[in-house]
Amino acid sequence: NTLRDIMTSIRLPEATERRIEQLAALTRRSKSFFIKEAIERYLEEMEDAYLALERIAAPRRNFLTSKEVIKRINKK
Repeated sequence: NTLRDIMTSIRLPEATERRIEQLAALTRRSKSFFIKEAIERYLEEMEDAYLALERIAAPRRNFLTSKEVIKRINKK
């Protein structure tokens, strides 16, 4: 199995498109580079957020106070 890029299309507001074009021209990188980078970063943030919400909603969760965390860290 090899990973390959898949072509997709999106509609952007003109102002967003202009910003991407300006950044691409300024840095001599492709618009695709910045769009992919933005999507990857956003996905990572959203995955982390949903994981955190899932953990908070879990019925069997253990919370530590800041003092307990410090104690555990200092034991190492």
